Amino acid sequence: MHADTPADAEKRRGVRRMKATATGLLLLVAVVFVLAKWAQSAGAGGWTGYVAAAAEAGMVGALADWFAVTALFKRPMGLPIPHTAIIPTKKDQLGASLGDFVGENFLSQNVVRERLRSVGIAGRLGGWLAQPEHADRVTAELSTALRGALTVLRDSDVQAVVGEAITRRADAVEIAPGIGKTLEKIVADGGHRRAVDLICARAHDWLVEHGDQVMDAVQGGAPGWTPRFVDKKVGDRVYKELVRFVTEMRDMPKHPARGALDRFLADFAADLQSDTETRTRVERLKSEVLARGEVQEVIASSWASVRQMLVAASEDERSELRLRVRTGLMSLGARLASDERLRSKAEGWVEDAAAYVVTTYRAEITSLITDTVAGWDAQHTSRKIEAHIGRDLQFIRINGTVVGALAGLVIYTVATALGA
Repeated sequence: MHADTPADAEKRRGVRRMKATATGLLLLVAVVFVLAKWAQSAGAGGWTGYVAAAAEAGMVGALADWFAVTALFKRPMGLPIPHTAIIPTKKDQLGASLGDFVGENFLSQNVVRERLRSVGIAGRLGGWLAQPEHADRVTAELSTALRGALTVLRDSDVQAVVGEAITRRADAVEIAPGIGKTLEKIVADGGHRRAVDLICARAHDWLVEHGDQVMDAVQGGAPGWTPRFVDKKVGDRVYKELVRFVTEMRDMPKHPARGALDRFLADFAADLQSDTETRTRVERLKSEVLARGEVQEVIASSWASVRQMLVAASEDERSELRLRVRTGLMSLGARLASDERLRSKAEGWVEDAAAYVVTTYRAEITSLITDTVAGWDAQHTSRKIEAHIGRDLQFIRINGTVVGALAGLVIYTVATALGA
């Protein structure tokens, strides 16, 4: 146990004062008894018998209660009397009994459910959250907790987890059928035609700007034995045909090449969904792409961007994240306060969670009491407890003296009356 506090010292002084009062009262009745007996032997009258009987019984009551109170904390007069010094010698048993008492009467499932049901925690929480200042406070606390969690987490650990999770998820899911369905829908809706239009337009512009390079490439691939002017003639002809072909594809929505492209994409979409070889090749390509170091670096580095975004959003009181959290909290509070069905569900969840905790961890909770008490020093524990309850216990001694005196007086009076 911890050392005595100033409050403990003050309580101990109060105990000493009450002990002195109780002991003084015992000495007083002892003096009264002696004087009454002396007066009785001197023939002072019958009243001395009543006073002596009351004083004698008061002494007996005071001594009996002194013994009982003292026996709680130490051995009276140091004598090894059985069942004395109860707190120092039975400290561990008392701790175990206290733990069992708390477990059976405070940590039982029925008690916890009944207490939570009487409190109406969901309704109170809803009314509290519905107020803007309280929602602001909770939002600020959540933001602080989020920043703290993000600060504690090491980027390398999170990046490794994120990268492993994304890779494992991608490996576990076959992507070819999904791509095939998406492509099939795009082709059916004609969504790919704008991409074809853009490609044709860019290809035409590129051919116009790089005509010399195209002709040089054609001429460079000609056999070495053909005349130079023939190569130039062929290159010029190929270039013009390429420009004409691309121009027609760009300007003619019904161009045969466009139709062929539509059929190719439709067939490819079907193969992605049903052809085993095509699906296997796509899966192999997916694995190769995911295994590349550049891709893994991109996946891992995504956490840094997400973390930076979350920290910035949590620090900015007007960020969309905090505004949405605040609005959500107020909405939840209003619903909890007004919706009886939701409130009942929430209270049921709270009760179930609390019941699970006390049922599953009751032994661990009560062991906190027993283990703590077992770790206390016996003598110091006795002094500590006496400082807190000793003052009230001294009233037992005082009451024993008074009640004993009254009882002795009544008994003596009855005995005298019957004898007479």
